[in-house]
Amino acid sequence: MAIRVAIHHKTQYEFDRLTSLFPHVLRLRPAPHSRTKIHSYSLKVEPADHFINWQQDPFGNFQARLVFPEQTKMLSFEIELVADMTSINPFDFFVEEYAENIPFEYDEQLQRELVPYLELSESGPQLMEIVNKIKADIRHRQVSETPWPVNNFMVSINQLVQQAIGYGVRLEPGIQTCEETLTLAKGSCRDSAWLLVQIFRHLGYAARFASGYLVQLTSDVKALDGPSGPEKDFTDLHAWTEIYIPGAGWIGLGPTSGLLATEGHIPLACTPDPISAAPITGATSKCEVEFSYTNEVFRILEDPRVTKPYTEEQWATINALGAKVDKELLEQDVRLTTGGEPTFVSIDDMESEQWNTGALGADKLSLAKDLLLRMRKTFAPNGLLHYGQGKWYPGEEVPRWALGCFWRTDGEALWTNPDLLARADKSYGLTHLDAKKFAQTLCEKISVNSEHLIPAYEDVLYYLWAEGTLPPDINPLKADLKDDLERRRIAKLLTRGLNTESGYVIPIEWNYANQSWQTGRWKLRTGELMLVPGDSPLGLRLPLNSLEFPKNEYERYQPENDPLTTHAPLAPSGKQATALAAEKSGSMKQTIAQKVAEQKAALANATSPEAHKPNFVEAGYVIRTAMCFEARDGRLHLFLPPLTYLEHYVALIEAIEDTAATLNMPVVLEGYEPPKDYRLKKFLITPDPGVIEVNIHPVESWADLVNNTEALYEDARQCRLGTEKFMLDGRHSGTGGGNHVTFGGSTPANSPFLRRPDLLRSLVTYWQHHPGLSYLFSGLFIGPTSQSPRADEGRAEMLYELEIAFQQMPEGIVDQPWLVDRLMRNLLIDITGNTHRAEFCIDKLYAPGTASGRQGILEFRGFEMPPHARMSLVQILLLRSLISRFWKEPYKKPLVRWGTLLHDKFMLPHYVWEDLRDVVNDLNEHGYPFQLEWLAAFEEFRFPHYGRVQLDDIEIELRWAIEPWHVLGEEVSSFGTSRYVDSSLERLQVKVSGLTPGRYVLACNGRRVCLNATGKHGEFVGGVRYRAWQPPSALHPTIGIHSPLVFDLIDTWNGKSIGGCTYHVSHPGGRSYDRFPVNANEAESRRGNRFFDINHTPGALPITPAGKILREFFEHKHPPRPMAPPPEEPADEYPHTLDLRK
Repeated sequence: MAIRVAIHHKTQYEFDRLTSLFPHVLRLRPAPHSRTKIHSYSLKVEPADHFINWQQDPFGNFQARLVFPEQTKMLSFEIELVADMTSINPFDFFVEEYAENIPFEYDEQLQRELVPYLELSESGPQLMEIVNKIKADIRHRQVSETPWPVNNFMVSINQLVQQAIGYGVRLEPGIQTCEETLTLAKGSCRDSAWLLVQIFRHLGYAARFASGYLVQLTSDVKALDGPSGPEKDFTDLHAWTEIYIPGAGWIGLGPTSGLLATEGHIPLACTPDPISAAPITGATSKCEVEFSYTNEVFRILEDPRVTKPYTEEQWATINALGAKVDKELLEQDVRLTTGGEPTFVSIDDMESEQWNTGALGADKLSLAKDLLLRMRKTFAPNGLLHYGQGKWYPGEEVPRWALGCFWRTDGEALWTNPDLLARADKSYGLTHLDAKKFAQTLCEKISVNSEHLIPAYEDVLYYLWAEGTLPPDINPLKADLKDDLERRRIAKLLTRGLNTESGYVIPIEWNYANQSWQTGRWKLRTGELMLVPGDSPLGLRLPLNSLEFPKNEYERYQPENDPLTTHAPLAPSGKQATALAAEKSGSMKQTIAQKVAEQKAALANATSPEAHKPNFVEAGYVIRTAMCFEARDGRLHLFLPPLTYLEHYVALIEAIEDTAATLNMPVVLEGYEPPKDYRLKKFLITPDPGVIEVNIHPVESWADLVNNTEALYEDARQCRLGTEKFMLDGRHSGTGGGNHVTFGGSTPANSPFLRRPDLLRSLVTYWQHHPGLSYLFSGLFIGPTSQSPRADEGRAEMLYELEIAFQQMPEGIVDQPWLVDRLMRNLLIDITGNTHRAEFCIDKLYAPGTASGRQGILEFRGFEMPPHARMSLVQILLLRSLISRFWKEPYKKPLVRWGTLLHDKFMLPHYVWEDLRDVVNDLNEHGYPFQLEWLAAFEEFRFPHYGRVQLDDIEIELRWAIEPWHVLGEEVSSFGTSRYVDSSLERLQVKVSGLTPGRYVLACNGRRVCLNATGKHGEFVGGVRYRAWQPPSALHPTIGIHSPLVFDLIDTWNGKSIGGCTYHVSHPGGRSYDRFPVNANEAESRRGNRFFDINHTPGALPITPAGKILREFFEHKHPPRPMAPPPEEPADEYPHTLDLRK
């Protein structure tokens, strides 16, 4: 994803008379040691009548000597060069062991070679004061045995100069002395660079003056902290310092910025003395001169990249297609809504467990709370914040949390005053006495008897017993974060006191017969309400098993709200309780009470006659739901009871806000969420292993979808949450979560997938026909045991059974919403039978078990989290276009038996891209002008480019390819029985262009690569599968690492390799990275330094039979193999892949 730029530099002198020009020397050609790749260079000199000689000075720099035989009135030098701004990590170097810490001394030979760079030119008092302070610091560190790593030393001295000397443009020629620069505390770049050179030399370290071009490109994304760089692309002549470190060589330091030199520093001349590095030197006869100077940089090639995937022109075209699809969906009465479940990670912490494998973490919760407040402000200023319990998986100490925001679809406020919603990370100094007062006031407002308010206590006997089980050397009143959860809980409770009320509980439920709240008394054997031990909110620790056991099934019964029922509009904000009271004898009572009576009657007919009661409330009836009031960490937490109908929930919320306003007590709402109802919208923020997941609310139009997605990404970014992570080798890996897309309707009854089951058949069939749709957008882990396996990646007979199910699926509108679930529930599953882990998940479509499963939602789980909001929107646009196309014309084709080609051919980016080309062509033929170029950013993200080499007319290109990892057998670990994933295998694609068949053969480590023609003349592509590392648990643990991968282009006519390239699995210099890249620049640098366009196999290559070698066993690694040419190996099941394990 490099940016290619052109630097245009022109210096012009206009004389007032004809002037003689003496010989000039130009140092305006990039030096041979420039790390920035230079593609082309041009120098134009006027007057044209001149002689030029290219030379190299004693230090290896290019210089042009110009002689002008005639007088002239104008002299100009025009330079243009083209360079790749590929990221360079300035700290990626090796240091000799003796030079790892300061001080160190050069060895005798090196000392002689560096003499010119150790020469001391200045020794003024201010300069020596700085030098002596640094030397004193070095001596102090030696005495205290505190090492000063050479990297830290260079950065510290560089920043010392940067902070001491202000930067200013100085047009006068020459360089200030160090004393002048220090006295003025200001200087040009060349003044600061020369000062730093002298400081290093006085400390005994070789340093040189560097002159060159500085290129700074404006950032695609503004920095959250610190400077964002220039507002527009910029280049100029610049100067910096280079210090010689044994092993690393010359390291560039920019004293004007305090940073190290990177790809933006293009050296022109590096010399011991600034005079020898001047860009232009020469003289003229006596004259007056007018000087002009320009230096510009232009972007001439930009690959789509994750920070800027589309130009504004492309985005305007994408929006136009989005509007067109909207129009067609409306005209066809599809009634489609689109939501999603994007995931985010911390941009500051990529190492800790909570951002890799752990679901919970303190920082994760803190960032999620911040995101919740930002999203409420963006999407629902009058929304209700809810802090609830999420999922609880085996092995986790406590349940996960779920932060939600709910608001009404009619525009009315669900919660009016945001100041009365307490921040979950702030203490308001409230105690259990405030909780009691709030509870009593609320009871009064909802007309229930506060005499039934019950104080709740911690179980004294349990905690006294638990305290007695602690070791004698443990102070139970002190807790350490390293202690287990139980010990920390005991210390907290003992500090507070076990005889203090933890909170208050009021049994409460809705009386459907009287259309009012009702309460009752809880009879407890001990007379006190003792909570179940734990850290969860009070409402989750109620001893419900201690209540009187229900006399019949009727008492257990809670009416269920059918999600397909049509509801009347809610009352205006603040009027719901009044509306309920006014309709006690009206339609609502008749509707709800009648439904409850019918459900009760059906239940009574199925049970004993005693179960049929004349009223919902009866003597001895026990209310089994409650509302709890708990002061926790200085905040008042209200645990809301489960309710069936939204009208009752809204009335309760209105009473709570009224109470909070009366007492001026902000509250935190937790407990049960509002009832699922299409009159309410919501978004949820939940934790998943390594990520934060946001369940964003669905919308109908493309414009709303764009606004929501871009606003969400920006809110997350402002919270310091990002959308990309990197592996140790620099590869992008997304967040590690997904970007699931949800499709449904404004109500479950409006869902297009319930109204038209054949729409799901069309999507499943189309995805099965186009594996590229599965693999271009997927995460690293694919296959039958992944989070979203394809329908044909599981059981072998699945396609056969799917075809039978498709035959039973009617076409067009149907009035059987349950049909699609019945037909597909046992087919859209993974190999364990899990319906949730499928590419097309129908868990929430029309699951028969619960009302929450009948939402008419199809969840598409095959997308990895894209790093940019607009990439996510293009994914969704592709899906919406296909849905519109299939609604108009169902896709009814036989399924394809791909066999082993699925994990062979379609693992290579070339075939994935060609498959997507077919999809795009199909959309265009059906009237949807989708462009293949819009997916180029996904190709770069999913299949990063490693490198290419040009050998005469033949080009070899390497790209990362997909490798489906195996899940191994069960093993016993410290955490129980586990199944490891063998991630030690990797695959890459090699593409060769300009190849002459029959003459040239491509080999990798002595094995012939399986090259297949692409259909373009002279172009072939193949895959190489290799072991990248050797874990203790692997599918074939005795096979060693295949590193490096040496590719040879063999000329069979001459029996010799004419060139090649080398790809290293790990850092070729032996650096073992122990942390992940901090950003995309470092990741790009790590990827780039493993590819070399050199190192083919030298010498003539004898023909040697490969049979014996293929049968030999090598314990640690594979030896080089004969390559003149290697024998063709049978393709077998994988004709597109060379497997180096065989």
